[in-house]
Amino acid sequence: MGAALIASAAWFSYQPTADMPAFAATEVVAPTLRVGTAIGDLAPEIALNNPKGKQMKLSDLRGQLVLIDFWASWCGPCRRENPNVVNAYKKYKKAKFKNAEGFEVYSVSLDSDVPRWEAAIKKDKLEWKWHVSDLKRWNSEAAALYGVNSIPMSFLIDENGVIVAKNLRGFELHRKIDQHVESF
Repeated sequence: MGAALIASAAWFSYQPTADMPAFAATEVVAPTLRVGTAIGDLAPEIALNNPKGKQMKLSDLRGQLVLIDFWASWCGPCRRENPNVVNAYKKYKKAKFKNAEGFEVYSVSLDSDVPRWEAAIKKDKLEWKWHVSDLKRWNSEAAALYGVNSIPMSFLIDENGVIVAKNLRGFELHRKIDQHVESF
């Protein structure tokens, strides 16, 4: 409170003189965000290949609300959570967001076998196009970068690439995304 009063007093006591403009242009510098995996950090870049070998970058989704979902075809808990992620994708892919242009899922698989990975995508009806992996299982560079030591693990990032939530499952995933929705 004291600082606010001092700032107000300083503002109201300022009186321009004839040789000094009333308002001087000032440059506003945005704070630099730390790249990391904590809430409030800028999400680290991921650039991995899809099952067909095409590189897909997380940064290509800037402007959208994105769920980064770490999973694997061989992971029972991941496969049980996939229907919830599919429901979230269907529910939010056409929603209007307060600040984001849309919603997307960026799936990072800890698989090592492309046919098995593709079969799981098909069987679980993971209909979004952003599926990537380096096929190194637990030696995945993306998993190491994000500190993933168990799956499923997720990170929700806003339209600016800033992490707004982590490890969302079940209803909690929907509740957190709802906070960013303007209308359906």
